[in-house]
Amino acid sequence: MLDELRQHLARLQKPAGLADGPAVLPLGVPAVDGVLGGGLARGALHEIAALSEAHLPAATGFALGLAALPGEGQIESTGNAPSPTRRRFASAGDFSPHAGRGEGRRFVLWISEEMALNESGAPHGAGLDAFGLSPQRLLTVAVAHRQDLMWTMEEALRCRAVGAVIGEVRHGALDPVAVRRLSLAAGDSGALAFLLRTQPSHDASTAATRWTVGSAPSATQQRHELGAPRFAVHLTRNRRGPAASWILEWRPTDERFILAAHAEPVAAPLRHRSHQKVA
Repeated sequence: MLDELRQHLARLQKPAGLADGPAVLPLGVPAVDGVLGGGLARGALHEIAALSEAHLPAATGFALGLAALPGEGQIESTGNAPSPTRRRFASAGDFSPHAGRGEGRRFVLWISEEMALNESGAPHGAGLDAFGLSPQRLLTVAVAHRQDLMWTMEEALRCRAVGAVIGEVRHGALDPVAVRRLSLAAGDSGALAFLLRTQPSHDASTAATRWTVGSAPSATQQRHELGAPRFAVHLTRNRRGPAASWILEWRPTDERFILAAHAEPVAAPLRHRSHQKVA
């Protein structure tokens, strides 16, 4: 009953840029989509913060997975690869609109402060592929100042060729007026807007959701190979429902998140156990 009411309210509050499309983008994980009122709100701003700076790669991977949700129809993977590391990977010439497969799909724009690039590097191409985002669909922009980043995000959100915008910022509070303008710009176009932060923040925000993401142990495979990446995800703010926490796993074969099932250790049964008489 409550889930149906949340979905009804989401339809009533649909941004102007989504007149002909769905208001939410399902993650495909019922436990998460139920809390979100059907899925991630489109035409809205979402904040993703690393649990600490050491967990920034995990927060980055989570942001990429959300930006590449299949419902957007904007990204196509070119294969499977290890989880992303943050390195410089390509030149601007590789971002031709006609490069690779998925021609006609909308772009993802990644905007970073120069300090973030100096300390963390740019996304790695193989890692982008692993999270369902072809490097040909990604445009990157580096800016010197925080206000330039917010302005560039706002302008990009108003571009119909862009399906998602990720703004990577370092420490410090954000201008609440600029954040509000991002929410309005996302609502006008129906695009997804993500603020990727190096640590949680408690400043004022108009974001529809706030997430804190850390790394979680992966399930080991045969021959001690690394398993699929897992994320300790905490939904700390949710305008459409309660807060919640999950352990999510990225499944490269399906290019989507799944709910990770933790197997509890169980003692192996004894074999050839002699029967004991009960007194």
